[in-house]
Amino acid sequence: MVDGKEKVNQVVDRRNGLSGPPGYDPPGYELPLLLFAGFRSLIDRLHAELAAQGHPDVRPAHGFAMQAIGPDGASASEIGRRLGVSKQAAGKTVDRLVALGYAERADDPADARRKRVRLTPHGLDALARSAAIFDELRAEWAGTVGGERLRELESTLRQVVPAESFRLDAAGWFGGA
Repeated sequence: MVDGKEKVNQVVDRRNGLSGPPGYDPPGYELPLLLFAGFRSLIDRLHAELAAQGHPDVRPAHGFAMQAIGPDGASASEIGRRLGVSKQAAGKTVDRLVALGYAERADDPADARRKRVRLTPHGLDALARSAAIFDELRAEWAGTVGGERLRELESTLRQVVPAESFRLDAAGWFGGA
């Protein structure tokens, strides 16, 4: 209850009212929900298409982890830092990527005591396909709302989203790690 009048964040009750008449000022909580729903819809569509293109086991956390591994590889500690999770949590995700054939462990040429995680050709293929699918999804959105409106939305988001927000630690952030 807020001031004894209404519930806060009435997601289910308010879902049908997310749009209103011209000049309608929606409650503040709808903005993050709409942004998250847009993100979720893109990610769900991406993974459905990746599955159809031969990558049925890739999950959203795997994509973040493969980005954290990067083109030059990384240690488990580096991956954990980039993802905002512990070295152990990063190690579990790397174990899964290795088991699925998306990554491999190799000796670190700079330090024989360390292992470096590298993407395999299968992992690089998944990332390349992801990039192409995101381009297709963006084109669909442009077809729906118009290219100029989409560019304006992207430009506006760049203005309000701080540069330091472009990080890979979403999985750790969501999980509270």
